[in-house]
Amino acid sequence: MNQELIAVVMPNRSLQLEWTKSKESINKSTRLLQEEIYNRFTSDSDDWLLFSGFCDKKVPLSPSLDFWRGFAGLFAQKLSRTPDLETLRHKVRIPTEEDELCQKTDSAPPMTGSEYLSKELLEDVWSGIHGKFSETIRSYQGTVEDFIKTCSPDVHLVGRVFFHLVENNKDEYRPFAFLATYSTRLDKKGKSKHLPLRHALEEYGTDSEKLLELLTTVHLAGKESDLLTALLENGELFHPLAWTAGEAFSFLKEIPIYENAGILCRIPNWWKGNTSGVKLNIRVGDSQPGFMGMNAILSFDARLFIEDAEISEEEARQLLRESEGLAYIKNKWVAVDPDKLRQTLDAYEKAKEMMTEEGISLRDALRLQLHPEKMLKGDNNGTDAGVSNGEWLESVIQKLLNPNLPPSAKPDRTFKAQLREYQQKGVNWLCFLDSLQLGACLADDMGLGKTIQFLGFLNVIKAEKPGNASLLIMPA
Repeated sequence: MNQELIAVVMPNRSLQLEWTKSKESINKSTRLLQEEIYNRFTSDSDDWLLFSGFCDKKVPLSPSLDFWRGFAGLFAQKLSRTPDLETLRHKVRIPTEEDELCQKTDSAPPMTGSEYLSKELLEDVWSGIHGKFSETIRSYQGTVEDFIKTCSPDVHLVGRVFFHLVENNKDEYRPFAFLATYSTRLDKKGKSKHLPLRHALEEYGTDSEKLLELLTTVHLAGKESDLLTALLENGELFHPLAWTAGEAFSFLKEIPIYENAGILCRIPNWWKGNTSGVKLNIRVGDSQPGFMGMNAILSFDARLFIEDAEISEEEARQLLRESEGLAYIKNKWVAVDPDKLRQTLDAYEKAKEMMTEEGISLRDALRLQLHPEKMLKGDNNGTDAGVSNGEWLESVIQKLLNPNLPPSAKPDRTFKAQLREYQQKGVNWLCFLDSLQLGACLADDMGLGKTIQFLGFLNVIKAEKPGNASLLIMPA
């Protein structure tokens, strides 16, 4: 029998692991990992999370269990990238940011007890993982690196080498400055200094073993980085460097290689946020159309943006012509992917064609929100496009989603029944959809009064449109 291990969030803000039947076959790797996680859970409720954070991410797990593996993996990643971890050991403090917790909460898959999932619960879980690591490493006889290697052989601890990249506004042609540094050992106050890497040559002198130990992470990253290999071979890594935008872009693209090898990188925040780049924004439905229905024509406007700043089509095309991967525009540096930018501009051209047609139908507006890339550029998934609702369309969608928002529609005196509150909301919703010339499906449970709601709706439209008939079709 195939069994799948799932995570359940309990009302008391604890996590429970349970076995469920699976319709799909469970491969051997997944089965073994599930059993190991469950065995650890039964012996210690925090141990399984710490173990999950370091275990192989490539082995498939149930969505709920994978979510908690990913959350614990964030702790493991931050831990492994903490400088001087071997010295700090159980005294280390691994913080988590509020935006990280909110992002995790928002991205959680459906799971049993998801209504109890909150930022506060994640904070409790993080604290439990942290406490378990501190408890375990306090009594562990080996190094921190040895401990982590037993959990995950592919994880490399952060070394003492740092790469720094900053903007250099004084040089128009080489607008970036690079410097490699290393941290000295902690002093009695628990502090360390950062010195340029060239000082290591002076500090260690002829002690090649210590120098090689310091540069272990650099040589490890050099196996995957031609840029770093060249800097090592020509000795430029040990000196401050002025870089062009193209050279800085080559370095920034390789940040994951350096960090995975254990090099800490200090880089501009605009690259960390990953929000740069030209994006297409389409705004639909600012004003109420002249007639209603799925074929109603809505206002349509397409614009190009870099974050919150609007740019012209010509500025975007200039980026495409002149960029070396990074471009300075609107007083900020922007990462430019030529292929992606070209696709975004193609989508903008398509959007302009739709604008010349005096708008789009409500039907197409709703399709555009679901799959903007398909309507703007066939099946192309590279288009960086977003759709926002205009004032009128946004109010309509909110009323469709929230039954408390549609305007009240009271039946007249000829209606000989008393509607309950939820039934009145049903009548309001039906009348609102009728005003948009949209169909409706009233799907209340049996016995809750679908018939009385529909009769109330018919009464309202009869009063508004006297003389019109309604055709009822019912199963025999």
